[in-house]
Amino acid sequence: MKRSVLIALAAAAIGAAAVAGVVSRSFILSSGDSKHAHVVAQAEPSAAAIYYQDPDGKPFYSLTPKKTPDGRDYRAVPAGADVSFDDPAEVTAAPTADRKIKYYRNPMGLPDVSPTPKKDSMGMDYIPVHEGEDSDDGSVKVSPGKIQRTGVKSEPAALRPIRTVVRAPGTIQLDERRVSVIAMRSETYLQSVADVTTGTFVKKGQPLMQVYSPAVSSAAAEYVTTLTSRTTAGEPSYGRGSRQRLMNLDVPDAVITAIERTRIVPVTVEWSAPRDGIVLERNAVQGMRAQPGDVLFRVADTSVVWAMIDVAERDLGALAVGQPVTVRARSFPTRDFSGQISVIYPQVNRETRTARVRVELDNPDLALLPDMYVDADIDIGGSEPVVSVPDSSVLDTGARQVVLVDKGEGRFEPRDVKIGRRGGGLIEIRSGVKDGEPVVVAANFLIDAESNLKAALKGFAEGAQQ
Repeated sequence: MKRSVLIALAAAAIGAAAVAGVVSRSFILSSGDSKHAHVVAQAEPSAAAIYYQDPDGKPFYSLTPKKTPDGRDYRAVPAGADVSFDDPAEVTAAPTADRKIKYYRNPMGLPDVSPTPKKDSMGMDYIPVHEGEDSDDGSVKVSPGKIQRTGVKSEPAALRPIRTVVRAPGTIQLDERRVSVIAMRSETYLQSVADVTTGTFVKKGQPLMQVYSPAVSSAAAEYVTTLTSRTTAGEPSYGRGSRQRLMNLDVPDAVITAIERTRIVPVTVEWSAPRDGIVLERNAVQGMRAQPGDVLFRVADTSVVWAMIDVAERDLGALAVGQPVTVRARSFPTRDFSGQISVIYPQVNRETRTARVRVELDNPDLALLPDMYVDADIDIGGSEPVVSVPDSSVLDTGARQVVLVDKGEGRFEPRDVKIGRRGGGLIEIRSGVKDGEPVVVAANFLIDAESNLKAALKGFAEGAQQ
């Protein structure tokens, strides 16, 4: 049976002893070489049994009478027994004769002390506290048995680099500089529209539609007339003013070049894609009439995109333009996209208390799509070695940070520290602990609880002596 079961049975023994009014004498849980508990009961033979133990002292127990596989009865354990979780050697060790007893504390750990020997309500003797066991230097002394059982571990503070990484979520957005809108600058009629839909990838110069515009036709005729006319000197005039009019109407350069070459006024004009990209919006319909300013197509180049990262307000002071960022898309968890902080937006969202950080990412295979969720790791540096301890060493109450310094021989000193950066399971110690000093990294909460209990007992003792 596990130790937890044994402890539960021991607690039941205490309760039964309290109800029966029996003065318990010795009930010792031992963790010796046999790795199991044994019970030594000294009580009246007529006392009622509270549980039954294997006759050979093995860690087998029962709440009802039971027999071993070879037919022997389990041994009855009566209620008249003490419970002790100390090692037998610690319990039986006699105090040194020349040490003076300062006071007596409650055997159950309650904040109750007495300057003279006494018993509690269950008849248990108060435990004497000798000089030297209750030191005034603020340290806590724990017996070797408790240290071993509770798993207390110490590790020296050391100079180590702390790589601090800020992790924050974000979304993919289009690069505002890589979005083009196709809109007519004059009244236009759409003769035909290419087989292009929203989401289609188009190349720069790819035909999108054939349009007829009276204003464009008039400007083209004027330009052709100017090209065919000659000056008095016999030299051709290229009609720069007429050509500029076509350019003001946003006629594609390829159309203007064809007019100059053929000297023919086109009936319809072919409108093409201004850049490589994805068609985000298609409002053009064959035969429709478009007014000046109507958006017919919207095309975005997604070979470079922005990752808009929402960073918590507390981390803004550690960020700077140019810091490396690793972005992972939730659609591609095994793939990393690398970039750098290009812009830290100068505004904090009042609802989420976050600020936006912009990271430019190359997207050659178009894997990152607009509005896709991503997670970013921002490396804010910290390669210089600093005094650091594992993060499990620090007891942080918010207003106060404490570590337990291992002074040796089972003595631990609570010490206030000032902490700095965190990262990689380490915490920077700016003051309070020096390089090489051992600190408790495991079971420090148990020692802290004993320290608080000691402070309470000391306060009661001083009050009782006055």
